[in-house]
Amino acid sequence: MENRRVALVTGASKGIGRAIAIRLAQSNIDIVINYNRDLEGVKKTQGKCNRFGVRTEILQGDMSKEEEVNLVFERIVDRFGKLDILINNAGITKDGLLISMKGEAFREVLEVNLFSAFYTMKLASRIMARNRFGRIINISSIVGIRGNAGQVNYSASKAGLIGMTKSLAKEMASRNILVNAIAPGFIETDMTDKLDDKVKEKILEEIPVKHFGKPEDIGNLVNFLVSDEANYITGQVISIDGGMNI
Repeated sequence: MENRRVALVTGASKGIGRAIAIRLAQSNIDIVINYNRDLEGVKKTQGKCNRFGVRTEILQGDMSKEEEVNLVFERIVDRFGKLDILINNAGITKDGLLISMKGEAFREVLEVNLFSAFYTMKLASRIMARNRFGRIINISSIVGIRGNAGQVNYSASKAGLIGMTKSLAKEMASRNILVNAIAPGFIETDMTDKLDDKVKEKILEEIPVKHFGKPEDIGNLVNFLVSDEANYITGQVISIDGGMNI
């Protein structure tokens, strides 16, 4: 059997996660496709990945719960014997002004967006350190860099992910484990589809290239960062936002 690299993509049932999984499969990487609730969506992701002849495995798990993350990683090791690439993409929003935000809404967003990455990176780092190879990509957000009204919880989670990325990059570089973050701007997903035309027009005024990005833009960047061509890049936060953060 061909000794391909193995990648875990969390939150891969649609949107950016699906695009990342497909792009990595296209590069002959075996894909572990994680989801929490959307089984129909994740099966579509798997079907698209399977077209490239790689091994794929669907693993359900709420990545905000440490015991479920442990089970996911146990199954990865049993099935593949290793993990080379981790893509932390799972995330949620629960927007609202801080003055009226309930603690539960703040806590839940941090648990899914930030604590999940802590659990996965801890386990992945142990596996990767033994093999002296690893690539970890955390999907942050432009909001983690510049903030956004009504998203104190989301901004905190994504800014925290940036801090974790830089710190872990320093801890693991000597073991050939590279850790980077991507900060997408407005990407064509379910979130942007729900915006009315006036809101979209206002957002586009802030984007120099005057259009939203596509999930495939993120997938292409991830594919580069996990490749051998990017083996001197670690601890970086790369914005992919059409110039919005200039």
